Amino acid sequence: MRFQGEEIKRLIPQREPFIMVDEIETSDDTHAVTAITVRSGNYFMLPDGTMSETGLIEHIAQSCSALMGSLALGQECPPVGLIGEVKRFECQRRPQSDEKVCTSIEFALIFGNVTIATGESRIGKELIAKAQLKIFVQ
Repeated sequence: MRFQGEEIKRLIPQREPFIMVDEIETSDDTHAVTAITVRSGNYFMLPDGTMSETGLIEHIAQSCSALMGSLALGQECPPVGLIGEVKRFECQRRPQSDEKVCTSIEFALIFGNVTIATGESRIGKELIAKAQLKIFVQ
C-alpha cells in the first residue's frame, strides 16, 4: 500500500518539524520502502548543506514507525516506538539538499514489544547508509 503527504501523519506519532518520512512507496507485513526528499530547512541539516548521520538514523527509525503504523491502521493512535539500540550503523555519505533518499526496512524479529529491524538507505542505486535497530513499542 502507498501512503504520502498528510497520510503519513496517520502512521507515525512525529509531527513537524521532525517528520522524516515523506512516503511509503511499498509495504507488506515485514518490509517497506520509504522515501524522504531532503530539504534545506530540515531539522537535521548541517551548515555544509548535508543531512547529519543522526538524521539518517532518525529517517530509518521513522521508516520502521511508518511500517508499524500501516500495520496498525484502524487503531486510535499510531504505535509509539523508542529506539533501544542502534547497531552496525554505517554511513557512506550524507545526503544533500534536494536529494531523494529511499530506505528499505525489514523487521527481522518481532518478540513481544521488541522489534529488531534492518534498514538500508539509497540515493538512486548508491547505498549511503545502513543500520540495525532495536525498537521498543509501547
